[in-house]
Amino acid sequence: MKKFDLAIIGSGPVGLFCANFAHLHGLNTVIFESLSEVGGQPKLLYPFKQILDIPAYSSISAQELITNLQKDAEHNAKFILNHRVESIKESNKKFVIDNSFIVKSIIIATGTGFFSPKKLPLKVDNEIEKKIHYYVKEPQTFAHQQIGIFGGGDSALDWAIELANQPGTKITLIHRRKVFRGLESSVKKLQNLKNVEIKTPYLPKSIELSDNQLNIGLKEMGSNDIISAKFDQIVVAYGFQANNQFVKKWGVNLTNNHIEVSRTMETNIPGIYAVGDVVTYPERVPLIGLGFGEAQIAVAAIMRTLFPEKTLTIHSTSI
Repeated sequence: MKKFDLAIIGSGPVGLFCANFAHLHGLNTVIFESLSEVGGQPKLLYPFKQILDIPAYSSISAQELITNLQKDAEHNAKFILNHRVESIKESNKKFVIDNSFIVKSIIIATGTGFFSPKKLPLKVDNEIEKKIHYYVKEPQTFAHQQIGIFGGGDSALDWAIELANQPGTKITLIHRRKVFRGLESSVKKLQNLKNVEIKTPYLPKSIELSDNQLNIGLKEMGSNDIISAKFDQIVVAYGFQANNQFVKKWGVNLTNNHIEVSRTMETNIPGIYAVGDVVTYPERVPLIGLGFGEAQIAVAAIMRTLFPEKTLTIHSTSI
């Protein structure tokens, strides 16, 4: 079996930062990621979104943030991709992961958990499905097309803004309410773009493929009126279903899809910690920057537990 001081489950921004901070303290670390690439939701769902709450950056894209964190983490930890952790068993004050790895401590950094997009609520065939997208990784592939975007949250607004910047695109943003859930500043920006049309309140009621375009029937909320709209492709941003229920089989307590932790970020199982958006405690807010601080607290607690004879070295301007 392969042996490590620390296993981190999840390689989103907080998990990557956690690996880098653990390396500073000399912990031999392995990271497990269920997907084929690191980065978590920021990398998969909104790589071009500008994040405004990262210390020392007035603004940084999700892609750039992940790239910066990954660049260091690749040298500081062992990555196991395409590996969904199934079992964690205690043995002689250590943990055996999937009968293949022995680790002294664990940090769960799975964010909101395994997630899947909420699908367009219409029956579609394979040809139509090819023109429906739930993620936007390469905005340039939408250039010179008529694009429909369905949704009213920040993801829908961010994708609309990004795709509107592509040459020759015409964007139609469709939401079932007159009021959007996303940032008002994003809504105002879209309203001022000449190649963006906003249709509210409408829901998609039918879809068919005609002349290689999607012909979608839009029903106005509160009436029986249906209008027709044609798009080359559409992006559906109805949100994602996510859960962390899998941690229960490891013996970790879960409350409303979140893990309760102590002030040292330890779960109900000694030696297993949790950081980032997977955790809950009074007044916590879901910020990446906050997750970074939680990772530092957890690693410091692990060092005190694993190596009580060592003086914990902390790089601080107050020392």
